[in-house]
Amino acid sequence: MENKDNKMRTEMNQIELIIGKILRIGVIISATIMIIGLLLFLITGTSGYAKNYIPSNFKTIFQGIVHFKPYAIMMLGIFCLILTPVLRVVVSIYSFYKEKDKLYVYITSIVLVILIFSLFI
Repeated sequence: MENKDNKMRTEMNQIELIIGKILRIGVIISATIMIIGLLLFLITGTSGYAKNYIPSNFKTIFQGIVHFKPYAIMMLGIFCLILTPVLRVVVSIYSFYKEKDKLYVYITSIVLVILIFSLFI
C-alpha cells in the first residue's frame, strides 16, 4: 500500500513538473511570436492593415500571418498566450483522472468546455 502511495506521489510530482514546463514554454513561445511581430512592425513601419484596424477573428489572423502582417503575427502571440492556461487545464484533467478523482475530472472538464466556448465567441 505504501509503495503504491509513493508511486502515485512520484507520478503527481512529474505531472506538476510537466504543467510548469507547459506554462513556461507557452509564455516563451508567445513572447517570441510577439517579438517577431513587433520587429516586423518596426522594420516595415506599418501594421499591414488599414488605420485603427486590428484583426480579431481566427480567419483574418491566419490570413494576415500568411501575408506576414505584423499585427496578425502579434495577435497570434496573444492567442498562444491565451492557449497556455487551456493546456494546463487539459493536463489537470489527466492528473485528476490518474488520481481517480472523478469529481474534479468532471469539474475541470466543464471548465475546459467553458474556456473553449469562450474562445469561439
